[in-house]
Order: sequence, then C-alpha cells, then structure tokens
Amino acid sequence: MAALVLAASTAAMAAVRVGISMPTQSLQRWNQDGANMKERFEAIGYEVDLQFANNNVALQVSQIENMILNGADVLVISAIDGASLGTVLEIAKDEGIPVIAYDRLIMETDAVSYYATFDNYMVGTIQGKYLVEALDLDNRTDPVNIEITAGSPDDNNARYFYQGAMDQLMPYIEAGKVVVPSGQIAFEQVATLEWSSERAQARMDNLIAANYAGGLKLHAVLCSNDSTALGVTNSLIGAGFTKEEFPLITGQDCDIANTKNIIAGYQAMSVFKDTRTLAEQVVKMVQAIVNGEEPEVNDTETYFNGVFVVPTYLCEPVFADINNYEELLIESGYYTREQLGL
Repeated sequence: MAALVLAASTAAMAAVRVGISMPTQSLQRWNQDGANMKERFEAIGYEVDLQFANNNVALQVSQIENMILNGADVLVISAIDGASLGTVLEIAKDEGIPVIAYDRLIMETDAVSYYATFDNYMVGTIQGKYLVEALDLDNRTDPVNIEITAGSPDDNNARYFYQGAMDQLMPYIEAGKVVVPSGQIAFEQVATLEWSSERAQARMDNLIAANYAGGLKLHAVLCSNDSTALGVTNSLIGAGFTKEEFPLITGQDCDIANTKNIIAGYQAMSVFKDTRTLAEQVVKMVQAIVNGEEPEVNDTETYFNGVFVVPTYLCEPVFADINNYEELLIESGYYTREQLGL
C-alpha cells in the first residue's frame, strides 16, 4: 500500500494500472460492468487490464497472476468461486496490491481490502415483496402455487438473494397461502450452478412434467436473476403455457432479452442494478486508495468472508416492470429504444 501511495504521489511515475477480472462474457451484465469500469478508469488516465474468465476458475487465477506480474497497482475482482482465490491473492497481498471484491464477496482470505456491491439481501426482499403484492397474498383466501429458482451455490450473493426473498414468502408458505407443489424449497434444492439458463430450463422442464402436466395452475416462479428467469420462461413457453396463463416471473439485472420479455408480458419484473452506479463507486474507491485515503464504505457489519468482516459499499437496487421500465432504462440512457426493439 505504501508503495502504491508513493508511486501515485510521484508525477514522473507511470499511470496507475488497474486489473479488472470479470467471471464471464456469457452474461450480459458482466460485459457491461467491465466496459463501464474500463471507460471510467481510462477517462481519468489509468491503464486498464480487463479480462474475462469464461466461468473457468483456473483461468481466472491465471489471469490474476498475470495482472500481478504485469504491474497492477489495484485489482478489482468479481470471483467465479468466492473461495478459490486465496492463494493468488496472497501473492497480491505480499506485493502490497489492494483488492476490491466486485459484486461477489471473496471468501476465506484476509487479502481482500474492500467489497463493492448492491444490497444483495434487499434484491431478494424486493423480489419477494413484489410477489406478495402482485399475488395479493394478504387479502386472498385461495392458495397460490409457486416454484423457486435460486442462483449458483458457489456465488456468495446467491444466498443473500434467496434469503431476502424467502423471508418475505415464508410466512405465507407456513400459513398455507403459498404452496410449492414440487416441495423444493431449500436453497440446496433450488440452486442453479453458474446461473445457467440451460440448467434452469432443464430443471423447470422436470418440475412441469412432475407437477403441472395435469393442469395445476402455476401462479409464480421466484427467479433470482435474469439468466435463470430466461431458462424458466423458455421452459414454460416450450411446455405450451400461453401468455394469458403465464405465471409471474421475477428476475435481476434487466438484461435486454428479459426486458423484452417484460414488455411482451412473459416476465413480471427484474431488479435493476445500474452497473454505471457501481462502476462509478469502484472508481472512487480506487482513486481514494491511490491518494492514500480511506475509501467510502457504508457497511462494516454484514459481509463476513470467513476470516473477517470486509468493509463494504452498498448501492441500492430498484425494480423495473411494465409500468416503469421506460423511465428507468430508456430515459436514463441505460438502453436505447432500438436495443429493446421498440
């Protein structure tokens, strides 16, 4: 750290070099996150080494090793497997390189300096509350049928999303107002490795065949993010569900395909996490580090990574649905109308 401050304070030294490690290019949001940070860092004169690891842990470790060898001053990492980076980050620690965990907490190491993310428990809370209100659970007397699709078990965030939503729904499940016909409720039963659309679709195919082939109505599917929601939607369409009988489907990230499904009536909502906001906050955190200052954080109690509570900055998510997507996504400049097929 001291070496970094000294370098930053010496005008003759080369530009600050930031290594950014993203988990994959297969999901739209990581492309956007990486591009947003790269653009903002380069705008203030930093050099950026942006790498995508294609959901391959060994590749991510190798890429981070190369960033260290190539002189990274700061590392911004969104881990594929939050517990897999301890060894390579010990190298970064020995080299005095600060590490910011980006939107996925890095686990089981003291070699992470800060964490920047959205309020992940709130994401799930928003999804759960949306279903409670949309299904009018406080007033209706007839039970509703829902199924649950959670995120990847190697992503620490997935349990926060799941728990936030289930804390909203569980009182209604216990009261008999919400029924899960498959009986699959526990996180381990509903998790989706790698947030895979294909895995979510295959599992939903099985749930439909086992529980809904006889015409039982499905009222909602709680999906933790848009890639799993897309798989569930494809399964339902493939099984012959019409738009009129389509269940309410939740999501997260407002991916283009899912926003189009919201407009078309095949997805009820998606939690909007404006990656521009998170990227801007990370740039501020790195600038503070470079200047020898303490980055702004707003949570020093929640995110225990198995070794210590990582100082965290939480951005606040909101949800988009058919009623507000234009204001949130188009008028803000996040998407153009053409990108959404409008």
